[in-house]
Amino acid sequence: MTAAAPASAPTSPAHGINSVAVIGFGTMGSGIAHVCALAGVPVRVIEPSEAVIERDMAQIDSYLARGVDKGRITPEQRSETMARIVPATDLSHAFSADLVIEAAPERLELKQDIFRTLDENVHDSTILASNTSALSITEIAAATTRPERVLGMHFFNPAPVLPLVEVIAAERTDPARIERAYAFVQAIGKEPIRCGDTPGFVVNRILIPLLNDVVRVWEAGTASAADIDKGCRLGLNHPMGPLELADFVGLDTCLDIV
Repeated sequence: MTAAAPASAPTSPAHGINSVAVIGFGTMGSGIAHVCALAGVPVRVIEPSEAVIERDMAQIDSYLARGVDKGRITPEQRSETMARIVPATDLSHAFSADLVIEAAPERLELKQDIFRTLDENVHDSTILASNTSALSITEIAAATTRPERVLGMHFFNPAPVLPLVEVIAAERTDPARIERAYAFVQAIGKEPIRCGDTPGFVVNRILIPLLNDVVRVWEAGTASAADIDKGCRLGLNHPMGPLELADFVGLDTCLDIV
């Protein structure tokens, strides 16, 4: 699926972000790269696995091809978007970006190692953002010498389709960088919300306890999984049943968020 193409994001005093680096491909990294490139922003994707790079570049192109088939973008936009995404295997290719978005697996030590290296090498004006679903931005920022430039930018899966991005301020995040990140999210055609560095931020702080309660209802034998999902779709007007949603998000991801 692809969203309608937003206007290109030219140089703007509102955010001053003309290049993005995404750390990690996979489901979220490829989706974020797709969104930024479709909006006209050059993107370097840092992914150590050549096989993952090949797989996810093909996946992005497939999504864009569907957008062309449905009349949402033109063939020219498809080829231009793909040309803006430049994959690399070494983290040094992220050092010159105006905005670095980390989308590595949900392991605090791994993210801290990445941010520690970025902190030592990027420009003073660079924004360092994590796409973590629930880990503390403050703890991630603690691995750096300049925590004021670290914040959260939490996209939702699938990133090319879902409009929401949580822009998260840690304890020492510079408010001006929050505003730059917020303006950038708007410029690439997404809908940002501001939130503090609390477990799960806004959406997952509400969602994960709900999913846990739903699993308990199923475990108690109250109803079948199919009927629980049907009840929530028809009784609560949820577009997707909660158990179906948990499977879509991934049970491993849900466990990481808890």
